[in-house]
Amino acid sequence: MRAVTLNISEIFHSIQGESSFSGWPCAFIRLAGCGHGCIGCDTAYAESGGVKLGIEDVIEKALAFQAPFIEITGGEPLLQPAVHSLMRQLCDLEQKVLLETGGFLSVAGVDSRVHKIIDLKPPSSGVCDQNNPENIELALAAGPLHRHTFEFKIVIADKEDYQWATALMDEHRLTDSFTIMMGVAFGKLDPAELAAWMLRDRLRARMQLQLHKYIWDPALRGV
Repeated sequence: MRAVTLNISEIFHSIQGESSFSGWPCAFIRLAGCGHGCIGCDTAYAESGGVKLGIEDVIEKALAFQAPFIEITGGEPLLQPAVHSLMRQLCDLEQKVLLETGGFLSVAGVDSRVHKIIDLKPPSSGVCDQNNPENIELALAAGPLHRHTFEFKIVIADKEDYQWATALMDEHRLTDSFTIMMGVAFGKLDPAELAAWMLRDRLRARMQLQLHKYIWDPALRGV
């Protein structure tokens, strides 16, 4: 029987820079491959290339960091079907598993124990028409016991993005049930400006900065 493999861009230990887990030490498993072409993608190097590794090897490397959380990211991790086996096996090992997905693909098949961080791509990304509406539907249908395993992340580059995001949040009443992480596109919007908009509108969302880009050089890999 052939070993199940994944195409891996990098496995590393760092401080979680985004999401409601920001600031925590975390082991990252970055899968290679995407192709959605988001404008301003900060991990474009992971769109191609990568090294084939067996799931057992991937798990061994991630566990070696002894981190309180393990995040599966990309690229777009859900493009590789074997990622579901990886997440399930990590959960079976009683690891706290996070999935960060670009929001283009449905999270319907993701293990219910996994905490899902789902991007909502605004107009400045150039791909907002590719957001998968099923992810919002799945989150809303999850019920009170499982809604805590969903959160949404929106990266804001300008006023148009902000208006788009607040309209979407209002339409689905997302802030009533979910953590909404709203951050600035690094170097494109002054964080103070986004903070002012959120305070003015009494927005029930959580502002974030890409913490790792303030700790290390924004162009540095493996952080």
